[in-house]
Amino acid sequence: MGDVAVGARSGHDGEEHRGHPVEAADPASDSAVTPGNDPAAGGEGPPADEPPRTGGEGSGGRAPKQKKPRSFWKELPILIGIALVLALLIKTFLVQAFSIPSASMENTLKEGDRVLVDKLTPWFGSEPERGEVVVFHDPDNWLAGEATVDPNAFQTVLSWIGLMPSAEEKDLIKRVIGVGGDTVSCKGTGPLTVNGKALNESDYVYAGNTPCSQDDQGGQFTVKVPKGFIWVMGDHRQNSRDSRYNQSDKNHGMVPVDQVVGRAVVKAWPITRWGTLPVPDTFGQDGLNTQAAGSAALTVAPQGLALVGAVPVVLWRRRRTEDSALR
Repeated sequence: MGDVAVGARSGHDGEEHRGHPVEAADPASDSAVTPGNDPAAGGEGPPADEPPRTGGEGSGGRAPKQKKPRSFWKELPILIGIALVLALLIKTFLVQAFSIPSASMENTLKEGDRVLVDKLTPWFGSEPERGEVVVFHDPDNWLAGEATVDPNAFQTVLSWIGLMPSAEEKDLIKRVIGVGGDTVSCKGTGPLTVNGKALNESDYVYAGNTPCSQDDQGGQFTVKVPKGFIWVMGDHRQNSRDSRYNQSDKNHGMVPVDQVVGRAVVKAWPITRWGTLPVPDTFGQDGLNTQAAGSAALTVAPQGLALVGAVPVVLWRRRRTEDSALR
């Protein structure tokens, strides 16, 4: 406002008004006159078609400098960094890709297939269920003697972000047959029974295989699965070293639930074998869940009790809020 005032009085001698009343200036001329365009001071008026000036100009009448956008090559490392962080988070908490290294799950999964494993639901307390295909860490040296692959640098990066399995991680993939509380039994060539119910496994057991193996190394068995463990078997029954053949380990062939990485849900590669991995219908037959129903109820009970206990608290807080509003 100081600049406007000086400009409005340019060309007048301040001494002339000393001791004399000063007439009020024309409001219109005060608002329109700016330094350098007062006709009385010898300046030229603004052209008729000149747009009004705004306060967007900087000091000295210079327009503010606009920042130049970053070039693509400068932003590329930032984008790559964000993508890597997101990929790592997805691998850690959501989905991870795994490669099938052997024929133990044929024909459901063939050697070289890539599967996507759901790692999210276990974070919410979900546990493996019968019929699911799961990936789990080696419980007790099941992979002893298996050849290891020495990955190159590119494969190491891909495994780090979850696009390839890590060579350092010793993981296996099998089908869940029994969960905590189940009794699983194999006699002769089969059928395999769970809680006394025979399973119809023709949809997924390798063609030409029998559901049970007749040998003295573990193919004939009757086991009770303890709570917190699962019993797993490969679909290629005569070519799978699974729970049956690891009964001498510290877990008696069982896999601890906390060692399960997640459930394989999709065959992602090669594209010609793309498809989902649903639970076979035989695991939904009547009477199969009798033994595990109690353990399932125990798992749900704490959450149910917490919900029931929270309802009165919510109602009480709501009542207090209403009372406060009335006051």
